[in-house]
Order: sequence, then C-alpha cells, then structure tokens
Amino acid sequence: MLEPALKEQLKGIFAGLEADFTFDISVSASHESRAELLELLSDVAECSDHITCMVNEGSGLKFTIGKNGKPTGITFRAIPNGHEFTSLLLAILNLDGKGKNFPDEAVCNRVKALKGPIHLVTYVSLTCTNCPDVVQALNAMTTLNPSITHEMVDGALYQDEVDALKIQGVPSVFADGKLLHVGRGEFGELLAKLETQYGIDETKAETEVKEYDVIVAGGGPAGVSAAIYSARKGLRVAIVAERVGGQVKETVGIENLISVPETTGSELADNLKTHLLRYPVDLLEQRKIEKVELAGKDKLVTTSVGEKFIAPALIIATGASWQKLNVPGENDYIGRGVAFCPHCDGPFYKGKQVAVVGGGNSGIEAAIDLAGICSKVTVFEFMDELKADNVLQERLKSLPNVEVFVSSQTTEVIGNGDKLTALRIKDRKTEEERLVELDGVFVQIGLSANSSVFRDIVETNRPGEIVIDAHCRTNVTGIYAAGDVSTVPYKQIIISMGEGAKAALSAFDDRVRGLIV
Repeated sequence: MLEPALKEQLKGIFAGLEADFTFDISVSASHESRAELLELLSDVAECSDHITCMVNEGSGLKFTIGKNGKPTGITFRAIPNGHEFTSLLLAILNLDGKGKNFPDEAVCNRVKALKGPIHLVTYVSLTCTNCPDVVQALNAMTTLNPSITHEMVDGALYQDEVDALKIQGVPSVFADGKLLHVGRGEFGELLAKLETQYGIDETKAETEVKEYDVIVAGGGPAGVSAAIYSARKGLRVAIVAERVGGQVKETVGIENLISVPETTGSELADNLKTHLLRYPVDLLEQRKIEKVELAGKDKLVTTSVGEKFIAPALIIATGASWQKLNVPGENDYIGRGVAFCPHCDGPFYKGKQVAVVGGGNSGIEAAIDLAGICSKVTVFEFMDELKADNVLQERLKSLPNVEVFVSSQTTEVIGNGDKLTALRIKDRKTEEERLVELDGVFVQIGLSANSSVFRDIVETNRPGEIVIDAHCRTNVTGIYAAGDVSTVPYKQIIISMGEGAKAALSAFDDRVRGLIV
C-alpha cells in the first residue's frame, strides 16, 4: 500500500524510536476492509524494529496502540490513510516523546489537571481537512493525561453509529456519550470544553505571571504583523492566540495578496508562523485572552489557561468569526443540518437538497462547490441583489441545479428534534412567508468582530468593531486595535497586515514619547 519512497521516509522518521509499540488489531475475518487495514499497518511496522502488529479476530474493525506492553488509550476504528495518516504517525511519535505538536508547558499542565476518567470518541471523514487537527489534539491530550482515552472513528465504516447519533458534521466529538464539539477545533478550544464538563485539579494547574513591553492578542495577519514590527524594535513581545493564521486558515484560495500570485490559507498561516518565529517573540498558542484590567498605565491580561501577563501596550488583533443568523432554531441544529464550512461538511449532503444563506463571495463560492455534490442548492440573499463578484455570479448562473432568491430573509430554522428539516423564509417585498424543505443550510453571511472581551474597556461601534483613529489607537491610551476586529474599512488580508504594522509603530511611538511607560 505504501510507496517505496514513503517507506524510506518513515524509516528515517522512526529511526530514533526508543519504546516498543504494538498495533493491537481486532478485525472480523469477513470485513471488507480487513486486507486494506492489515496491509497499511504491516507496511508501517516494516519501517521500524520497534513496531509490531498483533492480529485478533473480532467484530468490526479497530486497532489500539500499545507502548512497552501497556495500553496507551489511543484507538483507531478506521484505516488511517488520507488526511489521517499523519494522525497515526504523530500518535507514535508523541508517545515516544518525539512529537512536535504538543502545546507549551502551561497548556500541557492544564491537560494533566483534567479530572478523569474521560472517554472521547471522534467521528471523522477521511476527506475532511479539519478532522486531523481535532484527532491529533485529543490524541495528544490522551498521551499527557492517563485518565483520558480517545477513539477515532471513520464514519463511513460505522454508518449505523453515525445514523443513530444523528451526525451531520465532522469532526463530531463525544465525551462519555455526550456531544462535546462539532467542526473545526483548536487544542485550546477543546481543552476549554473539557474543563467545563469535567473540571480540573487546581493544585496541578500552575499559573505564570510575566511582564512584557507589548502583548498582542490574536495570531492572524494583523497580529503577526504587529508582533514582528514590535520585536524588530527590540521590545519584549508576547502574542496570545488560539492559532497562528486565524480565520485565514479556513480560506481555500488566495490570489490577491500582492506579490504572491496564488497561495492557500493553510500555506499562508504556515508562512506567517515561520516568519514570526524568526524573532524573539513568546508565542502563546492554544489560549485566548479572557480578561483585561487596567492597572495604572499597565494592562493586566488573564488567559484561558489561568496565566497573567502585564504590559504597558496591548494590541488587539483578534479578527472576526463566522456570523450566525441569530434566528430561532439555529443553535439547536448546529452540526445537525446547520453548517458553516462547505468544504468540511458538504460531503454529508451528497445527493441532498441544501440552502446557502448569503450572496457575497463566500456564499456564492459555497453554492458553486456544493452544486457539484448536492442534488439542489438554493441561495437566499437578504439584499435585493447578489453582492458577489461578477465572475462568481456568471459561474453560478451556468449551474443547472442552483436557484437564487434575493430579498429573502431567513426567520427560523425548523427541525424534527433530531435534525433540520426546513427554513422559514420571508419575502422582504411582499412580507409573505413560506417553508422551504431542506436537508441542510450553510450560513455564509459574513464575519462578526471578536471583541466581546474588550467591550467594557474600549469603545466599540454597534456591530462590535473596536473604534480606532488613523493610527490604530483606541480611546484608551496604550490599547490599540488592528485588522478585522477594528473599524478599518475593507476586511482584507493585505489591509490587516498593514494595520498590524501601523498599530505596532503607533505603540512604539507612544513609548518613545513617554505616554505608555
């Protein structure tokens, strides 16, 4: 199954293994995927003398990873190829202490402090690009905390479970049988949900207090730009972010970043991180700022993992998130018919009828993508005309299974208790309402500023954007805002980068003038 070149790579990757690992395989003799699983795991085991396979007859298909003859708590009910092959490799490397996807010590201590036992099951699709991040994060937690166990399940192999649990979006994470999370998720976000459900042993969760010259909130283009510009001035800089890249990471194609003819959101996020790490910046990922207090001229920041940082300058670059419809029924059916990412959840609606709410570029791009797999796609736009670029509108018109309604307001999401079944749509011109029966809806109505934590400290406008002047200064001396979270017009990557640089230079200028020291 594995190509010779890949096997050679694996031999190099596994060359430093110290522990002995066993793939404890349990598979039915009649399972249609038995041969494929055994071939894959045998090929991997051939790449190291420290890995062996043990095959047992059983029902279904699964394998666990053992280390030095003891269970590790990590189980795959899947054939981990495609996007999940990396999850298998990282599980082995992490268990051997060679992995590189662990968060920093403060976050690791938070994981170790979780109160168990905790049994996690993650349902995935092997074509999902967001699933591996969640699987790898939960496998890492399992490695750190012996009271956690984690199973990764390929929904295509266990369709009966998918149907019984009414799963319509991946990844779907269940904690001891209770739905914990659906969709893309970062390590810190998942950890926060586990802390809420299970609690932590506070005696094991140490807090760190540290002083900086500049604290940057957010790891997107604006935040990274601000951190780099501040570091280049010789300042002590910390950047607090759930992940480097921010919302950009979800963008598939980027063709308007001047001097870079074409790239992807994932590639740009990787490049941002590479550039950032060239400078002596403390990158504090997998957490977010939960509280800001003014202490004289200083800003005291508390993070989601309990740390406290203090600095005279705070640059807010927390970006924006997918905006919800905020109508009755929406929250009830998120992950059960209400979706936001067509690339992740679109395959669950193959051959079905779906709607896209939103007629901007993101909405029309989603409709075009979904038209290739869904029997029918209906676009509902609130305004009297679509707002997407003409080239996208022309492409949309060429598709035979797409219908567009403008002047249409979505007023309610309707379901049967298990999943979405219809939308209530109001014609804004006639005021008439109708029910549109659907299998799913993808909400693409723009972004909402991530400013809630800061609204009691700085001035915001009605949409929640932080009000700034031409120099990115807020109404509070020493607090600056940049990028999509601010009132700067046009939410573009290239503009956010410039705004981040501007905020950093303004903070440095204020420092030189003695305003924030």
